[in-house]
Amino acid sequence: MKTSSGVFTDTSGNHCVQGVPFINDILRYDSLSIVGLEKNTGKTECLKYVLDRLPLQDKRIAVTSIGIDGETVDQVTRTQKPEIVLREGMYFGTSETHYRQRRLVSELIDVSDESTSLGRVVTAKAITGGKILLSGPSSASSLRRWMGEMQHRFDIDLVIIDGALSRMSSASPAVSQSMILATGAAYSVNINTLVSKTAHVVDLINLDMTSSPNLQTLSPLEKGLWFIDKDGALHSLDAMTSLSKDIHFEGMDGCETLYVAGALVDGFLEKVRKNKSLKQVELVVRDFTKIFVTPQQFRLFLKAGGRIRVLQKSKLIAVTVNPTSPSGYVLDSDILCGKLSEAIGLPVYDLLKNNHQCN
Repeated sequence: MKTSSGVFTDTSGNHCVQGVPFINDILRYDSLSIVGLEKNTGKTECLKYVLDRLPLQDKRIAVTSIGIDGETVDQVTRTQKPEIVLREGMYFGTSETHYRQRRLVSELIDVSDESTSLGRVVTAKAITGGKILLSGPSSASSLRRWMGEMQHRFDIDLVIIDGALSRMSSASPAVSQSMILATGAAYSVNINTLVSKTAHVVDLINLDMTSSPNLQTLSPLEKGLWFIDKDGALHSLDAMTSLSKDIHFEGMDGCETLYVAGALVDGFLEKVRKNKSLKQVELVVRDFTKIFVTPQQFRLFLKAGGRIRVLQKSKLIAVTVNPTSPSGYVLDSDILCGKLSEAIGLPVYDLLKNNHQCN
């Protein structure tokens, strides 16, 4: 049933947004990553949904992938995959190999000096709509360079990055301003487990940023462990990382901020939690892609009064779900979307259900 505000409600009272969920939110940013928590969680379907609905009459759009996308059959699970169709006027970056296989007419713009396993990265503009395999820059640094080139040389309004399996670096705030997270039965066929695991990732993505003085002091530091004392002085914990076996915190009296420039792991987080002199410390990491801790350790740290902050963060626009696993097991979409939305406090969409209306 439709209300006067243009919002649909089902018989249970759940709200469904009419039209095109989250497209307007995407257009507030100059870059978007679409990342799946596992293969077959609906990432490509989400990319297709977004590409089909962006307003090209007044926006310049460019799209690329940090992996390979657009294949009709998944190379691991052998299941069918939705094909990527670009619209006339869209810019794209892909490898030489896949550029030759395109099924559209395009204008060649640039051929990069950087090589990937599938050849150099080709940048082009679609003159007609058609199908394409995307396999663009293979690292976060080369991806940033490609994005910068597109935005400055061709006045691109929005760059869309299709993330690869387990390559969360493509969703790093250093790469993209916003992101969409795709999850589903391929990640877990138990709804409660799926909700819990997805909610943990969302908690990490939504961590607050640290203070402006900390940002200025810590941003240039790319390696090691550092701390800032109560007077604002910066100190290095020489030759140590969070992965070091023999971590000691002597000489850290007055420590107010502890910065992990690399990966944050369970063992280090536990040591900080159990150290009484670090009870009130603020633990800072570069961004959520640097955090490799279990939900249990994360909760224990927060319960003990610990704080984790980041130097950079992306805006999580939405979470999408694919309730069907590669083996054919199907979760109840309404229950999944309802439980997950309640757990994370964000809209959750099953883009294939109910004419692309949310649940």
